[in-house]
Amino acid sequence: MAVSTMNDWFNKKILDPFYQILSRGMEPKQLAFSAALGITLGIFPICGVTVLLCGIAIALLGSLCHAPTVMLANFVATPIELSLVVPFLRFGEVISGGPHFPLTSDALKKVLTGQASHEVLLSIAHVVGSQV
Repeated sequence: MAVSTMNDWFNKKILDPFYQILSRGMEPKQLAFSAALGITLGIFPICGVTVLLCGIAIALLGSLCHAPTVMLANFVATPIELSLVVPFLRFGEVISGGPHFPLTSDALKKVLTGQASHEVLLSIAHVVGSQV
């Protein structure tokens, strides 16, 4: 039962809009570019920023990309983005040489209250200071 519901949801939310886009007569190169752009921007490691990035890309590229395809690919890339948050966080620690950021409920509280932003700024200052 759950698999059938999931298939129905996938068909309704992903495949049907994609088929509608394809049936409009867009060029395959434009669709491929738009999908690649949406997925590339969709894995940016800050949640919520990807829609803004896609919007800026659509505005800048205009008729070179197909806006619905970019946004659909961005939507499809969301699970990939969320699964890459921790690896990006750890990679940033290695690059910046900053302290290890613990992934605990207290860390989530810091993120929600804005205290984590202070630690991020300190890490950026550490990187800039070590580069100069």
